[in-house]
Amino acid sequence: MIYGIDSFTISDIMAILENPKIAKLNKASKDKILKSQKNVQQIVESDRTVYGINTGFGPLCDVKISEEEAAQLQHNLIISHAVGVGKPIHKDFSRVMMIAKIHALSKGFSGVSLEVIERLVLMLEKDIIPVVPEQGSVGASGDLAPLAHLVLPLLGLGKVWENDQPAETSKILKKHGLKPLKLGPKEGLGLINGTQFILAHAILGLHKFEYLLDLADLTAALSLEAYRGSASPFKKELHEIRPFAGSKKVAARMLKFLKNSDNLKSHEFCDRVQDPYSMRCVPQVHGASRNAFEHLKNLAETELNSVTDNPIVLSAEESISGGNFHGQLLALPLDYATLAAAEIGNISDRRSYLLLEGKYGLPRLLVESSGLNSGFMIPQYTSAALVTENKTLCFPASADSIPTSLGQEDHVSMGSISGRKFNQVLANLENILAVELMFGAQGLEFRRPSKCSKFVETAYELIRTKVPKLEDDRLIGNDILAIAELIKDRKFEVN
Repeated sequence: MIYGIDSFTISDIMAILENPKIAKLNKASKDKILKSQKNVQQIVESDRTVYGINTGFGPLCDVKISEEEAAQLQHNLIISHAVGVGKPIHKDFSRVMMIAKIHALSKGFSGVSLEVIERLVLMLEKDIIPVVPEQGSVGASGDLAPLAHLVLPLLGLGKVWENDQPAETSKILKKHGLKPLKLGPKEGLGLINGTQFILAHAILGLHKFEYLLDLADLTAALSLEAYRGSASPFKKELHEIRPFAGSKKVAARMLKFLKNSDNLKSHEFCDRVQDPYSMRCVPQVHGASRNAFEHLKNLAETELNSVTDNPIVLSAEESISGGNFHGQLLALPLDYATLAAAEIGNISDRRSYLLLEGKYGLPRLLVESSGLNSGFMIPQYTSAALVTENKTLCFPASADSIPTSLGQEDHVSMGSISGRKFNQVLANLENILAVELMFGAQGLEFRRPSKCSKFVETAYELIRTKVPKLEDDRLIGNDILAIAELIKDRKFEVN
C-alpha cells in the first residue's frame, strides 16, 4: 500500500494497524510531496498574501507575517493549539489518526515537507505513538486540538506512549536517537488542519460495529431457538417485496443460522400464531442499522482518501482557502450510526426480557428454583440501564454549533463528539449482547434433548466454555464479563 497514491479502505487501515511497515512512501508519492513543498516555498518568496503561509490564523488572517518569522509562526501554532483535556484516547485511535494524516499529506496539496511526513511514518513504525486527549475539538477548522497533540512530538514536546503509560517525548526521542524537527512555512497548519480525530473514531467504530451487527444476528437466532419462535418471518419471499438491502441480508443470515434446527421443527405446527416484534422483526430492525452502517462506511472511506486541510496548494500560482476541514460530512452520518447501534441494543434487551417471562416451556427468570433464587432477574436490569444510557447518547452532537475564533469559525460540526459517542454506544452494546447470549444459552438448557442449528450449537458450546448453566444463584456478574471478553476477542463464529 502506497501513502498518497492508493485508495485506502477501512480494511487497509486495520491491516496497517497490525503491521505499519506494509504502507510505504514510494517515488511517486515522494515526488508529489516535494512538488507541493516547493510550491509553498515559491509562495513565501513571492509578494502574494496566502492564508496560513504568510498570515496569522483564524481571526488573525489579516496579519501579515514576514518570511523570517514563518518558522516561528508554525511552531507557535502547534503549541498554542495543544489545549485538549480529558483522558487520552486509546493508542489505536492515535495510530489511525497518524495513518490518515500521513495519507492525506502525501497527496501533495498541503505543502508539508518530505522530512516531516517521513518522521511520522517512522514514529508509526517504531511505535512512538502520541498521547492525545479526547476532548477539545469542535470538528471544524478540523480537529485542531487533538491534531496539535498528535504532532507535538515532532517538535520534541508533549507525551508519547511507553508500555501503556504516558512518557515525555524528549526521553523517547533520545532513546531512539531522534532529534526534534523545525517546521517550515505552512507545515504546522497542514499538520493540524483536518478531520483525522473524527475519522479515526469513525473507522475504528465501523470496524467494531460490523462485527457486532453480525453477532447481533447470531444472538437473535440463539434467542429465537431458546424461545422456540418461528423462522417464517425470515423467508426470502417476504423480503423480496420490501427489498431494503439491510433487511434482505439479515433475513438470509437468520435462515442460515437456523437451518436444520430440530428444535424449531419440533413445534412447526403449534398453535402460536406469531412472535413478538423483537423476534419477528429482526430483519427490519437489524437491517435498518446495517443500512446506516453502510452509509457511514461509504462516507468514511471517501474522507479517508480526501485532503482536509486549508488552504489547498494547487501550484505556486494557485492556492484555495476553502472549507475541506469542516467535519459536518462525517458528523451527521456518525450521529445516524450511533442511533443505529443503540437500536441493536434496544431490541436485544427486549428479546432478553421475553426469555425471562416464563412462557412456552421456559421457567420464570430462566431457573427452576425461582423464589429462593433470583436467577437472571438482575442482569436484565444491567441491560436496561445500558440501553437507556445509549439512548441518552443518541442526541445528535451535529445538531449543535457554537461559534469560535472570534466569529470567523461561526458554524462548527461537533463531529468529534459524534465520533466519541458512537464508540461509547458500541462499548455498551457489547455488554448488552453479552447478557442476551447468556440468557439464550440458559434457555437452550430447557429445550434438550432437541438439537439446534449448527451455528447456534457452536455459539452455545463457546459460551459454556466460560459460563456454566445456572442452577442456583452465584456471582453472574462475572459471567457477563466473561462473555463480553469473548465478544471483544471476536470468538463467535458469525458468518
